[in-house]
Amino acid sequence: MAYKSFPSFFLTLLLITFSLMCNNINAVGARLLLETALPEIPKPELPKFELPPLSKPELPKVELPPLSKPELPEIPKPELPKVPELPEIPEPKLPKKLEVPEIPQPEIPEFPEPELPELPEFPEIPKPELPNLPELPFFPHLPEIAKPTHSTSNP
Repeated sequence: MAYKSFPSFFLTLLLITFSLMCNNINAVGARLLLETALPEIPKPELPKFELPPLSKPELPKVELPPLSKPELPEIPKPELPKVPELPEIPEPKLPKKLEVPEIPQPEIPEFPEPELPELPEFPEIPKPELPNLPELPFFPHLPEIAKPTHSTSNP
């Protein structure tokens, strides 16, 4: 049976469709404006304008009196005060070397060298040989696709 009432999602879908169509119309119109050729307009030729030559004004030479070197007054040397004498401090002396009694060294008894037991002979174990790995089939390489020279992000 068919629905008698209008489905609610259909109105939303219709609104989205129309909004997307409006944006596409603007893009198409902009592209048409860019692709249309404009007629060439002749450039007007302007007459050449020449300025009359300007004369340079003559300025009188100004003579300045010679400048004298400034003389600096002599500065007296300052007298430094005498350094006060410091009292002499006697040099510290180390105390005399203390006598340390000699400590007798303890006698260590000599021990005989220990004899190590002989190790038993171990049988030689043959090294295991690894089986050869089977050769894998050749994997064909994919052909390289030529890169596009035009922009793929803009339509």
